[in-house]
Amino acid sequence: MIDRQHLARLRSTEEQLFIDLHPRSAELAAQARGSLLAGVPMPWMTRWPGGFPVFCASASGARLVDVDGIEYVDLCLGDTGAMTGHALPQVADAVARQAATGITTMLPGADAVWVGEELARRFGLPTWQLAMSATDANRFVLRFARHLTGRPRIAVMDWCYHGTVDETLAVLEDGRVVPRPGALGPQVDVAQTTAVVPFNDLDALDRRLAEGDVACLLMEPALTNIGIVLPEDGYLAGVREVTRRHGVLLVIDETHTLCAGPGGCTRAWDLEPDFVVAGKPIGGGVPSAAYGMSAEVADRLSGPMLGHEIDVAGVGGTLTANALALAAIRATLSTCLRDEDFAVAVPLAERFTDGVTEVIARHDLPWHVQRLGCRAEYWFGPPPRDGAAAAAAADEELEGFLHLWSLNRGVLLTPFHNMALFSPHHTESDVDRHTQVFGEAVAALLR
Repeated sequence: MIDRQHLARLRSTEEQLFIDLHPRSAELAAQARGSLLAGVPMPWMTRWPGGFPVFCASASGARLVDVDGIEYVDLCLGDTGAMTGHALPQVADAVARQAATGITTMLPGADAVWVGEELARRFGLPTWQLAMSATDANRFVLRFARHLTGRPRIAVMDWCYHGTVDETLAVLEDGRVVPRPGALGPQVDVAQTTAVVPFNDLDALDRRLAEGDVACLLMEPALTNIGIVLPEDGYLAGVREVTRRHGVLLVIDETHTLCAGPGGCTRAWDLEPDFVVAGKPIGGGVPSAAYGMSAEVADRLSGPMLGHEIDVAGVGGTLTANALALAAIRATLSTCLRDEDFAVAVPLAERFTDGVTEVIARHDLPWHVQRLGCRAEYWFGPPPRDGAAAAAAADEELEGFLHLWSLNRGVLLTPFHNMALFSPHHTESDVDRHTQVFGEAVAALLR
């Protein structure tokens, strides 16, 4: 239904408007190209729409202001890293206090005990360890799983996301395990390390795990980074049964799916993983992550963890579980990501879903909106059943236009897909602003 020539003309107009609106960002982008690879300090920052990145001056609550003085309703929230909202006073105060008394000592403190107990309460797994990022946490868990089972491979869902863990950058192509498109310089053939199965396909999972070489299944309970793909009724219970029957450890990565509630999908859906990984939001923006394990797994790992050579086991790191990160986690989890916070954020995501759905219906488009907790996302087609279908449904031209149109009108969406994330700092007027902007964009497209 989209005239692609008309879409290209609209995109060109929006590109020029972007340049006109952001002269100071343009200056900084030109300067940054002299010393920063691709002109940014981290490659993913090139994914924003427009001819150069918008440079941020400040962020607070649900608002972001760029160096040209333009204020945005922030529906990206640092791609989940700021799910709590930006610049939380309680986190800032805790970080300042801890910085004044020591940032890293490689010794535990009282905050570590509090954090472990709170994570156990939220997720239901009794024993925890800390990491600097969810990528690190996943990497450590995979090592533990191979150690415990003596098996060489790990399994992941097709087109799932687990940070930059080498073994997880794999997809299926005509039934073969191949590197995920875009993966740079894999150290070995990923087919040697990884099994890949489609999401929502228990038969495929059963057949692959029956081969007996898989140590653990690492999965999101709902796919998120390829777009929100929800589990079908009974699927996750079936995954637990299949993994147990084949002696495969189940690892649930809640880094993005914390949007489902205070204990992520693990608590909301009564899951029973052997490991759970939580990253990004738990430190209120300060780099931190954690991974929990069942009592049985913790008991089996207690010997190696107390071994003389644990510092060369490939698990840990000098700055891991530093005092600053633990202070930030304690301040965040004691005041944020609670039931009362989700009671505000989830209805906003529901309002977003309703608003976008109404625009889609008004124009009789074959599009769809998917929601998980306080996260919602629209698709240019029916909801996909698995990651491969989600990847095939991507429309980079259309997505890029809608993102740029929104950005030029003060609404910031996540650059990787059509996702909006809500915090208690957002308001109904923020949601309605997006609905208005989205509606205007669709009307312009179909004009």
